[in-house]
Amino acid sequence: MKLDSLKPAAGSRPARNRVGRGEGSGNGKTCGRGQKGQKSRSGGFTKVGFEGGQMPLQRRLPKRGFASRTAGQTAELRLDTLDKTGEDTIDLLVLRSKRLITADIKAVKVIGSGEISRALTLKGIKATAGATKAIEAAGGKVEA
Repeated sequence: MKLDSLKPAAGSRPARNRVGRGEGSGNGKTCGRGQKGQKSRSGGFTKVGFEGGQMPLQRRLPKRGFASRTAGQTAELRLDTLDKTGEDTIDLLVLRSKRLITADIKAVKVIGSGEISRALTLKGIKATAGATKAIEAAGGKVEA
């Protein structure tokens, strides 16, 4: 195989539509733009969502909620999940190596659900008040 002999698969690259080349082509005369009006003219197009002066749909609907920019970068972990790791000191690298979080997670917070039976040290991981109490009661600590 040579680079100059490479070709796309048959049928994967259809021929472009040549408009304005006679009625036999199916797109002659008005070139598929119809008769008259703003959309038939060159440079004549309206902005997305424009409804001819009627209040557009995106402005008729009420504003509701918001999309968090950090939602995909944070994760929650339970106490019993940390207990099963088998590590004494837990940070983001340990959690990634144990596949408890994905590579794009930048912040983790431990929530106080589940049981913890041994002393753990959390480094660079936040914890709720209840989770902090449970960790400290088991002999561990939470370092910022």
